[in-house]
Amino acid sequence: MSVRDHIQFYLGDQYCQVSGFAPETTVLDWLREERHRTGTKEGCNEGDCGACTILVVRMQDNKLQWKAVNACIQFLWMLDGAQIFTVEDLRDPTGALHPVQLAMVDQHGSQCGFCTPGFVMSMVAYYKSPSASTDEGAINDALAGNLCRCTGYAPIVKAMKQALATKSDHFDQKEQTIKNRLEKFLPRSACKISAPAGTVSLPATAEELASIYQDNPDATLVAGATDVGLWVTKRLNSLPHIISIGSVESLKALHETDDELWIGAGVTYSRAHSAIATILPDAGEVIRRIGSTQVRNAGTVCGNIGNGSPIGDGPPLFIAAEATLILRKGQVTRSLPIEDYFIAYGKQDRHPGEFIEALVIPKPDKNLLYRAYKISKRFDQDISALLGVFAMTCNSDGLVTHIRIAFGGMAATPKRAYATENAILGKPWNEATLEDARDAIQTDFTPLSDMRSSEWYRRQVAANLLTRFFAETATPTTVETRLAGWKDKAYV
Repeated sequence: MSVRDHIQFYLGDQYCQVSGFAPETTVLDWLREERHRTGTKEGCNEGDCGACTILVVRMQDNKLQWKAVNACIQFLWMLDGAQIFTVEDLRDPTGALHPVQLAMVDQHGSQCGFCTPGFVMSMVAYYKSPSASTDEGAINDALAGNLCRCTGYAPIVKAMKQALATKSDHFDQKEQTIKNRLEKFLPRSACKISAPAGTVSLPATAEELASIYQDNPDATLVAGATDVGLWVTKRLNSLPHIISIGSVESLKALHETDDELWIGAGVTYSRAHSAIATILPDAGEVIRRIGSTQVRNAGTVCGNIGNGSPIGDGPPLFIAAEATLILRKGQVTRSLPIEDYFIAYGKQDRHPGEFIEALVIPKPDKNLLYRAYKISKRFDQDISALLGVFAMTCNSDGLVTHIRIAFGGMAATPKRAYATENAILGKPWNEATLEDARDAIQTDFTPLSDMRSSEWYRRQVAANLLTRFFAETATPTTVETRLAGWKDKAYV
């Protein structure tokens, strides 16, 4: 088997072949220090401010997919096989500004200017999206990952609307050229980057991944790097051996049958969002608030589960939905109910050399009442203080025949509220049952006090979310608990 010793990609119109770099080299550092592309700024260095936003273009279903990502927490090797653009690439060959740049000038969208390149790159990514519209809610969602310290958001939104009035740019004329470039990289072969600081393994198939990880169980598995990237930029960790999940095309499979939705380990939240929201609308609303557009474009659904965080938003959504994990070690696979994956803080039911291959979500019964509520200090780009998810079915007599309740942020792991479920199951869904459930939930969890909220707050809000669920699902429903949101969807 031929294994490359270099990664390859296009930066603007320049073909790049790079080898011999440290595993934890970030795209931001490489762009600024090696290519002197200083338009890409370092702000927070943790994927929050968006000043480092670049465009990554790849092929999907024979179409170009333009994605905004945070260069600060993307590793250099993740560019393999891609087309990259920075703010320096936006002018056309005559030197004319891109429609987004011109609109930012016309609408006075730049004040101090530090955040402007990142905003412009996110705006261009949205501009290139087939679904882009002038709806302010959609624009706000697209730009939620970019922060302006000068509070200049209103003119930036106006600039986005102006740019969309002329949906044509010089990249349209380069579309076939870009496709030809990317097709030359296919099919991607296995790659191994060796340097004095460590090794990066980029397997091309699931079989190669399984074999490499089984032989190197102490290596760090990386999919989207939205979490691992912070180990480097904030903790200053060294990663002597990284194994890539994102380089395996077969793990990017996303498909559904009449009974279930299959999400491969390499599927990002952006790509899975619509499919999940179709079967579980409230889960879709929570996913819309996970990180930012840039984070969701890189972070994977299974990676959010795999790191075992007690405050990850994905696990409670999928625990309540009775999802199953497919784990693989070598050639052996096993399925595991997702709630059984989390054993204790920092400990998961994953053997050395074993990795998550997929998440399988069963399609819900048409009568299932599924609600998810994310509680955080900010609406956008904030880690949950707690997240409550409820899934319930009642029979024609009003008795609860099925109930699953899962919380994040209430324990050392994402956890089901078993005592609360027992207080509800088989009972009529009425106020008396609700009161019993509110009492029971206090025995299900022993939450901590931390920077996001106190123990008392978490206990009180968890019980209050039960009340909110009751208000939304009891018959007759007379209480409106939600604010009107974008495209008449409910905010959570």
